[in-house]
Amino acid sequence: MARRSGAPTRTRLLALRVLERVERSGAFADLMLHAALGRSRLAAPDRAFATELVYGTLRWRGRLDFLLSKVVDRRLDRLDSYVANALRLGAYQLVVAERVPVTAAVDESVRCVRAAGLERATGLVNAVLRRLAERHRAIELPALEADPLAHLTHVLSLPAWLAERWLALYGPEEAAALAQASNRPPPLTVRANPHRQSRDELLAELRARFPEAEACRHAPRGIVLGRRGVAALDPAFSEGRFTVQDEAAQLVVSLLDPRPGERVLDLCAAPGGKATAIAEDVGRDGAVVAVDRHAGRLDLVRRAARRLGLPGLTALVRDATRPLADLAADGPFDRVLVDAPCSGLGTLRRNSDARWRVAPDDPARLAEAQRAMLAQAARVLRPGGVLVYSTCTMLPEENEEVLQAFLADAGDFALTPREALPGPVRELVGGDGLLRTTPHRHDMDGFVAARLERRP
Repeated sequence: MARRSGAPTRTRLLALRVLERVERSGAFADLMLHAALGRSRLAAPDRAFATELVYGTLRWRGRLDFLLSKVVDRRLDRLDSYVANALRLGAYQLVVAERVPVTAAVDESVRCVRAAGLERATGLVNAVLRRLAERHRAIELPALEADPLAHLTHVLSLPAWLAERWLALYGPEEAAALAQASNRPPPLTVRANPHRQSRDELLAELRARFPEAEACRHAPRGIVLGRRGVAALDPAFSEGRFTVQDEAAQLVVSLLDPRPGERVLDLCAAPGGKATAIAEDVGRDGAVVAVDRHAGRLDLVRRAARRLGLPGLTALVRDATRPLADLAADGPFDRVLVDAPCSGLGTLRRNSDARWRVAPDDPARLAEAQRAMLAQAARVLRPGGVLVYSTCTMLPEENEEVLQAFLADAGDFALTPREALPGPVRELVGGDGLLRTTPHRHDMDGFVAARLERRP
């Protein structure tokens, strides 16, 4: 047991430092946490607890701030950010992770603040968290019926601007259902590599290690493993027999429907989930060009292609908002996927920090780049070819409005009629011709995608 001496404090201190970096510099929580855990010597249970603390505190920050505001005599944004995050971390343990003893949640939070050299704040942290432990169950939370905006922000932990947008788009009941689903852990979903093993064979094997495993309802190669475990540690992953990928992302490639022997361009391809799925579909006689503006992230695409045994995938550094004519020197592409960089607000289950990182004007700003990418993609697609545009957000300015502007400018493109779409996606396509998935309706990430065809 000596090896674990001090582990509770070290675990919480690691989580607190990650939270502080995320808030102070806008760093991505998953990257910061992965790096911090890699440098730590924490045992597996402590690593799991640190992960829960980081993501749980970020996910429920709106509710935690509301509750803390009832027991602290000053505004949280007036406190030192390290102290404010220590209070949030302690509040998460008291309010959400109720299996943590009150004394542990309070005392360890005080130790973390002291370890950071903020001795002057230890009394405040101790007093506020003890007060919260005594009173939080009696604090009345805003009801959806009486105040929908306050309910979404203070109970369901959305930033006010996003709560307002979802209320306008969906109304109170559905906005609340979406917010609730966005706070639940997502299912663990994988995609079978058909060049190594059929889905049925893989599913039969994985059920021994993931008893809840079952075939996805829509994605033809998808398997839902349940909500526990780490798929990337499974031997079938290292052997290249599956890729970890949400069902909604798999369905974007189903909508593209690449065929054996075709040449396909994937813009903004990193980390490579969709690019490798396309490469699996086109086979050894086909070719996939995966481009991304970030050279480091393209290494993830190359590593995935090697693991899966996909030699026909080429990864190139390109800014997809600029001309891509050199990529079509040997002829235009049969299909192009524009999986555009977006606000990512459909993936809050996985990226709980995104709700606090995305600013209200980001979607409109991102739409400019999205329109530019569509225009460049159209120029390298052959007549009669297929262009799929997708985002992992549900906001109209990044989806419907981008597509409307593109179709108005590009007279030789049209949406594929619903009846002509591939079978796996057809029932998820609405009357406007767009594929939509959401956490609360489908237990998938929130995606919007459109299939466009260039007239011959």
